[in-house]
Amino acid sequence: MTSRLPFVLFLLTPAVALAGMPSFLLTEIATQRFQAISFFLALFLLVTFAVRALWNRLGRDVPRLPKLGFGSALALVFLWGLGFQLVLSMIAGGRELMTPGAWEKKGVTYQLKESELPSEQELVLQARRQRLEELRVALWAYAAGHGSEFPPSDFAPGVPEERWKVLGGSGLHFVYVSGLEADAPATPLAYEPGLFGPERWVLFTDGDIRRMPIASIHEALAAGGTP
Repeated sequence: MTSRLPFVLFLLTPAVALAGMPSFLLTEIATQRFQAISFFLALFLLVTFAVRALWNRLGRDVPRLPKLGFGSALALVFLWGLGFQLVLSMIAGGRELMTPGAWEKKGVTYQLKESELPSEQELVLQARRQRLEELRVALWAYAAGHGSEFPPSDFAPGVPEERWKVLGGSGLHFVYVSGLEADAPATPLAYEPGLFGPERWVLFTDGDIRRMPIASIHEALAAGGTP
């Protein structure tokens, strides 16, 4: 008993624990990928068991169907997955060909880039410019039959009344500068009235259409050309 006493005391005496044991931890991104792969594999196996059970249950009523083992069910689910992946890739490729560069990835899905979606203000500006483009076509058609001269006024026959009206259904006409000729040095020919604020779309005698402050339009008219 006495000979065992030192050994018992050694066991009962607390010793200093040595730290510094190596530990291996995954990074946050690696952990998320590991969890995603684990979830995919678990779901894949669950679908395989379900397909196998449904197939063999159907085989009870249709004796011609061979019994499906786990390996065969696994191969069948894998082939189905490849088929779905092929179809989805074809859809995504066709969408990208029809609208190249317009889609961006958001999470697990894709959506149109915000820069590709015009704001309501931009749509209104485009519609206002379109009205002036329609007037340009009518004015140049008139000038082609009148020795390159534009109509003497915005009420002269030869240009449809609808072409003189600005966007918005207010009935207002574009401000028209008479006495000018087509393809002459760039001079304001018609521009939007004060309804549209300080910056307005302007049609020039050379066919150009641009957006300018009203002060610059007045300067161009006074100078007989662009400022």
